[in-house]
Amino acid sequence: MNTNQVKETLDKYVMHTYGRYDLVLDHGHGSIVYDKEGNKYIDCVAGIAVNSIGHTHEKIAQTLSQQAKKLIHVSNLYYTEEQAEYAKRLVELSPHEKVFFANSGAEANEGAIKLARKYTGKSEIIAMKNSFHGRTLATITATGQPKYQKGLDPLPQGFIHVDYNDIDQVKDAITENTAAILVEPIQGESGVRVPDDDYLPQLRKICDENGILLIFDEVQTGFGRTGKFFASELTNTVPDITTCAKAIAGGLPMGVVLSSAKVASGFNPGDHASTFGGTALVTAVASCVLDIYEEEDLVNKSKENGEYFMEKLANLKEKHDCIVDVRGHGLMVGVELNYDCGNLVEKAQEKGVLINVANGNVIRFVPPLVITKEELTNRKNELYGYFSDLECDGIKKSVDVDLSSKDSFKRYLIFTEYEYEKVLDRPIQYIDGYYKVTTRKRLIN
Repeated sequence: MNTNQVKETLDKYVMHTYGRYDLVLDHGHGSIVYDKEGNKYIDCVAGIAVNSIGHTHEKIAQTLSQQAKKLIHVSNLYYTEEQAEYAKRLVELSPHEKVFFANSGAEANEGAIKLARKYTGKSEIIAMKNSFHGRTLATITATGQPKYQKGLDPLPQGFIHVDYNDIDQVKDAITENTAAILVEPIQGESGVRVPDDDYLPQLRKICDENGILLIFDEVQTGFGRTGKFFASELTNTVPDITTCAKAIAGGLPMGVVLSSAKVASGFNPGDHASTFGGTALVTAVASCVLDIYEEEDLVNKSKENGEYFMEKLANLKEKHDCIVDVRGHGLMVGVELNYDCGNLVEKAQEKGVLINVANGNVIRFVPPLVITKEELTNRKNELYGYFSDLECDGIKKSVDVDLSSKDSFKRYLIFTEYEYEKVLDRPIQYIDGYYKVTTRKRLIN
């Protein structure tokens, strides 16, 4: 099928649950993908932090082929060597002792919620506002964003939301029925929000003092994304339960719940299960992913290249007022702008860069961990060049004007090619033909 045929067929037969971009991807390798016409794009979305080892890694292809010829799937009523070997390797890399295999981040978080309730005998889960934990009914209720919950009533009970990075609110929310605190070490979907250094350690202390379980949702932050294998290592905070998915199996569907042996004892046979969780095929690939991480030193590369990239972005921040903040760890980087920047996705695509906008005004960079410094900062046709040349699509300086006067607004208006500008820290929308933008300059008279 050609590009139009692909789009038309998907639109006709697939439920409309995704707002797809006008792009049909055909193949890729490493950090680069190509569309049906052969146009090249540097991929800073990476399946939304999934393709950490890049696209079409040769070792993954070999492992898939070999394992498919041996054994793909059997019920978890039986033992398989592939699952046993991977379970041992993963647990030894983690601060935990037991693992449950699922198929996604939502499944993993669902399992963690069930485990916390089964182990403690309590029902309340304290979660954070602006969090994201998945699309099942339980995980969408745990998600602290009401927009995702519209039209889904009645939602499961027992979830309490407090402000992220606010210890006092957590303390006030605890009751005798609190089973666990569920938190992302870094919030991803709300715009790469990094908490204070003492936030996670304080949560650990509160949980210990109150007999509450601490659950880290590392679906996005795990597996080297933040420059550490687990983001919990950034503050040396050990949770009772950790959930992971996304990067775990090189693009194959997989999620895990990790916990101490003591907490894992909350589950007995029949309490929880997953038909496809931890199949021979996916665990063989997941083991191969760990091999690649070790051989290519991807966790350290994430740290080093992330620091390098953030330094470059920080330099841009000094030059452009439209950049409010540059934040993150490793290759999980957020660039907050002072205006809604959803239209930058299309602009970047036109320039050969795939990006993602979170929370309306934050460009989120989660490229493959195999990305090179050259790909990150080549001004000619790659990521940094796009970002620098675009000048964040915004103004260089805000202008102190009296907005009560239309004439004074005209006098000091800074033109851009978009519909939003920032003056006196207030977003101004152009309302008539006079304010229609053509170039970046100041009107003097």
